[in-house]
Amino acid sequence: MLKEHAEKAIQFAQSNGCSYCDARAETIKRHGFIIENGQIEHSITSHESGIGIRVLFDGAWGFYSTSDVSKINNGVIDAIKAAKHNSQKKKNPVSLAKVPTAVKNVNYKIKKEATPEALERIAFDCDKIIQSDKKIIKSIVSASASKVSKYFVSSEGSKIMQEFSDTIMDLTAIAHQNGLTQSINTTEGGRGGVEKITDDIDIFHIAKETSDNAVKLLNARHAKEEKATVVMNPDFVALLTHEILGHPSEADRVLGKEMAWAGGAWWSGMLGEQIGSKNLNVIDDPTIEGNLGWYEYDDEGTKSQRKQLVKDGKLVDHMYSRETASIFNKIPNASMRATSYRFMPLIRMACTCIEKGNWDPQEMIKDVKNGYLVSNMKIPSIDMRRYNWSISCQYANKIENGEVTDLLRDVIVVGTAPEFFNSIDACGKDFTVRPITNCGKGDPMQQMMMGNGGPSIRGIATVKSVGA
Repeated sequence: MLKEHAEKAIQFAQSNGCSYCDARAETIKRHGFIIENGQIEHSITSHESGIGIRVLFDGAWGFYSTSDVSKINNGVIDAIKAAKHNSQKKKNPVSLAKVPTAVKNVNYKIKKEATPEALERIAFDCDKIIQSDKKIIKSIVSASASKVSKYFVSSEGSKIMQEFSDTIMDLTAIAHQNGLTQSINTTEGGRGGVEKITDDIDIFHIAKETSDNAVKLLNARHAKEEKATVVMNPDFVALLTHEILGHPSEADRVLGKEMAWAGGAWWSGMLGEQIGSKNLNVIDDPTIEGNLGWYEYDDEGTKSQRKQLVKDGKLVDHMYSRETASIFNKIPNASMRATSYRFMPLIRMACTCIEKGNWDPQEMIKDVKNGYLVSNMKIPSIDMRRYNWSISCQYANKIENGEVTDLLRDVIVVGTAPEFFNSIDACGKDFTVRPITNCGKGDPMQQMMMGNGGPSIRGIATVKSVGA
């Protein structure tokens, strides 16, 4: 039923003089819960559906969304009025780079449905594993699954249905002893069913590792502040890639048009220039199956593709919408997504990663006389241009004469983008994509899920501990 209303909205917009329009009709079903120390503290089930309509009139955008299909025509008129108002303030009218039209149904792979019963069994077992050590004072297991049906239709003739499922589980272990509290958390899952946490990984092993590491941190020491060689594991690299490679590659930020929440881009105007060492290669690839940024068509109906953003340390491309591709005289590369039908799509990462190299991670460590092994993402603090950055890790280890030694807690890694990128002298073979579930961008803010990843990498940065 929603499909027909979306198509009628397109026809109505065209009959009222829109030069272009598209609509996304979506149905989203979710269920999830949070377990704390063996008890379900919160659960939710939701079913949402509606249509988001984007119109281009007088060279400017207007947008309307609704869950009440009886209001669509009035909404389209309101969107046109908004576009007319916006056009008075625009110096340059919107121009859209051309993309092929498509008529296609896409069903993404799922092996095992993530039913509430299946998720609960797994979550309670993980909770027991986390609590198995007496020094764990709190275990938190959050699990959720969603099914999304998304139909895209445009005035150019595209009609694309995409249906997919996402399954996510968060594990947190909080340990306490002698007045010191330490925590470890991890997020697992991806685009698919319950197999994303049972077959693709061993969630129970991860639960035990999460608990063990939280307890071990109770006896860890602080790091002294120093600039040194750092070997970063793939989980930490995923967040670093997200913050200082992915966000600055979004063309709206490069143009200074989207400064809300995630900032601009320090390398604006530097396409074709060397921004890092020749060991640095960066992609954004929505065709990598199973990750949260896997899709065949974006929310403008553009076919997904692997994008080379940095090649041998040279900045070679950005992520584009059809509008920004026209500004840069580039081909659109399927980078537009919205959290749901309720929002205008924005340029968003899909699966931004540093590409793997040819180093064995252990050999990377053996070459280090004095340095640090930095493990697992925690909290980023990045300036508005993604130039100065500091990212805390869940734990680290000292490296002395090629050996991993003392465990360290409360560690922050600090650097500047160009200096750190140029210092990278090794990338490992151990490429991994990690799930990112809470990336915020836009005003009003949209939370988006995606993949980010890479291998172990080695470079130079400042390491210090909070409160040391």
